[in-house]
Order: sequence, then C-alpha cells, then structure tokens
Amino acid sequence: MAQRADSVATRVGIAAAALVVAAVLLAFVGIATRAEPGAGLGPGDWAAIRFTVVQSVLSAALSVLLAIPLARALARRQFIGRGVLVTLLGAPFILPVIVAVLGLVTVFGRSGWLNTGLAMVGLPGVSIYGLHGVVLAHVFFNLPLATRLLLQGWQTIPAERFRLAAQLRLTPVSLFRTLEWPLLKQIVPGVAALVFVICLTSFAVALTLGGGPRATTVELAIYQAFKFDFDLGRAASLAVVQLVLAGGAALIALSMIPAISIGGGIDRPVQRWDAESGVQRSLDIGIIVLSALFLLLPLGAVVLRGLAGLGQVPVSVWQAAGASVYVATISMVVLGLLALPMAGWIASRRTGGVEAIGLLGLSASPLMIGTGWFILINPVADPVQLALPVTALVNALMALPFALRIMVPRLRDTVQDYGRLGESLGMRGWPLWRWLILPRLRAQIGFAAGLTGALSVGDLGVIALFADPDRATLPLQMYRLMGAYRMEAAAGAALILLVLALGVFWVCDKGGRWHAEA
Repeated sequence: MAQRADSVATRVGIAAAALVVAAVLLAFVGIATRAEPGAGLGPGDWAAIRFTVVQSVLSAALSVLLAIPLARALARRQFIGRGVLVTLLGAPFILPVIVAVLGLVTVFGRSGWLNTGLAMVGLPGVSIYGLHGVVLAHVFFNLPLATRLLLQGWQTIPAERFRLAAQLRLTPVSLFRTLEWPLLKQIVPGVAALVFVICLTSFAVALTLGGGPRATTVELAIYQAFKFDFDLGRAASLAVVQLVLAGGAALIALSMIPAISIGGGIDRPVQRWDAESGVQRSLDIGIIVLSALFLLLPLGAVVLRGLAGLGQVPVSVWQAAGASVYVATISMVVLGLLALPMAGWIASRRTGGVEAIGLLGLSASPLMIGTGWFILINPVADPVQLALPVTALVNALMALPFALRIMVPRLRDTVQDYGRLGESLGMRGWPLWRWLILPRLRAQIGFAAGLTGALSVGDLGVIALFADPDRATLPLQMYRLMGAYRMEAAAGAALILLVLALGVFWVCDKGGRWHAEA
C-alpha cells in the first residue's frame, strides 16, 4: 500500500463521512426530542417487538437451512441454464418487494394457484397472511442471497482438495465433514446474521402480508403510529427500539459477512467425484428443480398477470414511474458522491475502523431515519413537498454499506499495486482518481450504482410516511391499487416496476463493465 495516505484519502472522504454521520445523528436528535423511553409503549407495541424478533429468527434460520443444500448442489453440478440460475440468485435486492409480494399472492394466496390445486383434490387451502406469510416472503427474498454467499464460499475450496479426496476414496459424508463443514462453520453465522438484519428492517413485507395485533413488526407499528394516529412520541419511542435491534444486529452481521462479489469465479464449478452416484445426482437435481420453481413461479405469475393488466393501468401509474426514476437518479448521484471518497479514505487506512461509519445507514432503518427527519422538518417546512428528495437521500444511505463492501476491496488492491508508482509520478488528487483508480473501479461503480438504482425504484418505505395522494412513487401507487382491489391494474403496474428496476440495474452494471479495466 502507498506509504502516504493523502494520495487517496482526501478531505473529501472525511467530509462525506461527516455528512453520513450528521444525517443519522440529525434523525436521532429528532427522535430524541419526542421519544419517551419506557413510556407510551403498550402491550401491542411489545407484541410487535416480539413478533419482529421471532419472524426474523425463523426467516433467517429457514433461509440458511434451505440455502445450504441448494448451494452445495449448484457447486457440484454443471447443466444448461446454470449460469442464468446463478445470475438470478445474484439479484435478491434488485427485485422490488411489492412486486414479489404480488407474485407470491398469485401463487399462494386464497385464490392462488396452490389453493386452486388443493381444492381440486379436496384438500383445505392455506393462507399467506400472518406469521407464515411474512416468513414465506422473507425466505423467497433471502434464500437466493444466502445461496449466493454460500456458493461464493464453496468456490474458494481448491479443486486439488477434491481431487485428493477422490484419490483417498472418501465417501460423500466423509468429504462433507472434512472439507465442507469447516467452511460452513465460518460462513453460515455471518450469512444468518445478515439475513436476520434484513428481516428486522423489512417494512413492505409486513405492510402487505402482516398487520393485525399478531402480525405487526416494529416498523409497521411506527408507520401506523405515524400515519394513522400521528402520535409522533410513540413513533419516536418505537424508532429507538428499532435502532437498538437493527443497529446491534447490523454491527454483528457486517463484521462477519464476506466481501460482496460481483460474480467473478462463482460460475466455474470444479469437478466433484463425490457426486457421481445416482443417489447424489438425483438429490441435487431435485433440490435445484424445486428451488427454481419456488423462485420462478411468482416471477412468472407477475409477468403473466402484468401482461393481461397493462391495458388497465391508469395514467397515475406512469406519473409515479417518472417519480421513481427521479428518486433513483438522485439516489445514485448521492451514493457516488458519498461512497467514492469514503471508499478511498477507508482503502488508504490499514485498519477498517472507519468503515463502521458507512454501516450507520444499515444500523438505522429507513423508517427510523424518516421519522426523525419528519419531526425536524415539520416545524419549519412542509415535509410532503420534500417527499421525493428525502426518499432518495435515505435510499442512498441504505445502499451505502453495500456499495462500500463492493468498492473497498478493489480500491484497496489498486492502492497496494499501483500506489507507489502513482506517488513516484507525482499523481495526487483528481489526476490520481482519473487515470489510476476510476478506470480500475468502473465495474464495481456500475454494480453499486445499479444496485442503488434498483433499490430506489422499488422502495416502499420513507415515501409511505411523507407522500400525499398527489405525490407517490410507483411502488406506493401499486400498493394503493392493491388496497383498492384493482388487482389487474396493480399487476400491470407490477410488470412496469419489475422492468424498470431490472432495466436500471442492467444499464448501470453493463455500462460499468463495458471496456472496464481488469
């Protein structure tokens, strides 16, 4: 690494980190002015806290337990379409939550495909609402993420070890115990902790599939206290609880999870002699097929219903789509202005302590930040008029931890490999970034920007607090259509939202990889 940190870590990085800290602290100050710790939380609020923890534990446990055999099967098998399936597993955050929920309702809802099939054979139907529905939706979202991270770890086992195991004629059980179990012990705790944090701060799933006294999360309770009762004191108190829960879990999770890969290497399976028997092959194929059906059927349902409902989409949906693009654009710009200088500052340090600053966005949930900012803005301005910019800024903060995890390893390698050369040539400041760092960071920048844009396009969080009937993003407009039982129009809006989110990600990611330097 370069001896002089000022070649990469500039005052801009420190200023960006200070802005992130200030944004979160301001929200906390707003909450502190109205919060009444220990007071104002009734039995329903404590029930929401218990439900939040229980559903997060169940969701994380099921997601990881199901991901282990799926990741192992993908690591051992090569088949036509494997690359497409692995790519699908790499996009858990890209899919808008409200779109996936509509797909799950189509498949598992009261009048869904599953209940229709059960009724045909005389079996009782199932309900997707309540605890099991929330857990089902979280497994749908987080099974691909957990599988992707586990598969990334599986690919780190050298092929020579499997060749040696074959020469020693180890049984599949012995090979799992010798090579794979030690790897799982290192990776699984971090993956489970990350999924747990995501489920703690999942608002849209609880909003659409939860509700009621027995299926209310802390974030949903904040929304209800804020939107329906306008009880800012109770909302602030709940936000403090959410900060403690999510913040503590996030610090634990992000200290254990591996760096996020943009895909290099995980699509090259090594030859596995332990998986050649018919039983092992049948098990792997069965696991892959069932998992693919579970992930693809709701997406297929969204596409089919969306095509049929496009003709019933009102003009307000297209206006909301424009608002979503506006929010995503601001989010990507803000993320670039924050993440790049912060990544440079972090990469130039020998210790990773300053990286914790970037984790503040994940430690504080969007509803918590939105509540704090609303409390501060309300006395001096109309928060509704600032709904879209505030939503964009919060989305950028939420994506910042993942962007840093994507950018910092590559930037640190660049500094280690070329830092001394750059110093010897007198390259500092903007010339250093322009000619050395940015060309080698293009793929990571594009991936992070696409991830941020897709998240922003599909976000149903802060906008639900600030928006009025005349101001909405596409996810909120779609939720309103579902609430009005205009399901065909909502399906058409879901298809538009899906195409928009995937399109934003594809354009940014493809643009970053185009002629990017290795």
